[in-house]
Amino acid sequence: MKNKWGRIIGSAAYREWQWHVALKTRKDSSHLKQGKPKGLMRILSIVRPSWWPQSKVDGSSKQCSLPDDSVMAWFLALETGRFWFPAQVYNRENGHVGFMLSCYDAELSYDPRTDTFQARYPPHGRRAEATENNVPWERLRAPPFDTSPHDLHISDCLNELRPGDNIEIQWRRNKEFPYGWWYGVVGHLESCDGNENYCRCHNSDTVVLEFNQYTRGSRWRRTTVHRKEHREEGNEADGFYGGVRKLCNEEEISTWKRLWPSEILE
Repeated sequence: MKNKWGRIIGSAAYREWQWHVALKTRKDSSHLKQGKPKGLMRILSIVRPSWWPQSKVDGSSKQCSLPDDSVMAWFLALETGRFWFPAQVYNRENGHVGFMLSCYDAELSYDPRTDTFQARYPPHGRRAEATENNVPWERLRAPPFDTSPHDLHISDCLNELRPGDNIEIQWRRNKEFPYGWWYGVVGHLESCDGNENYCRCHNSDTVVLEFNQYTRGSRWRRTTVHRKEHREEGNEADGFYGGVRKLCNEEEISTWKRLWPSEILE
């Protein structure tokens, strides 16, 4: 379970599974309370248990029952695609140009025939639910935080950010949309020439964030946030920038670089 699913199964998926088990247990309990069996089923329920046919395992007669809350039951539910679970998808909707180098929340179901996933992206604003098939493992991850995609992440790394640091920042088109996480790097102030020996950008209250997948001059290429007072910033034209997280894990950074678009975006 851990080796195959650990990278994309987070606490939100586990909580979803617990709710699924609780609901199934409640339904099973209600069926048991509907009354005594009647007719043939009542007769079969009172005859000697040894008369029932049983499968042979290792030469002995055993009855196998898998507890609903067991790890194996969860593993089988994931492996067969019967259980939809929350996770995040890089470059959603088949790498749509409007989502390059982003990561968005979705509900996922595994397809064992193709060893890929089906993704359902929740509706928001006027946009209907979107679906995507054949999503490969390498475009999935567990959410970095156990929060709603509509919640602003409280940035706790701003004071330590320096030029060259890898970051993710929340961004959404408008207030009705959920946040996605977008990859970027910390840049230099316009007053700095980038010389490491003289750079004092880390002492400024302004942090420059660069998204180098976009061409120079693009309105999406750079933005700034206030190091000490940053909350959500933006407008309806350019969208809204939310919380920032610093990337320290080399595997996370290499994943973003591997997903880099083949052409510079406008």
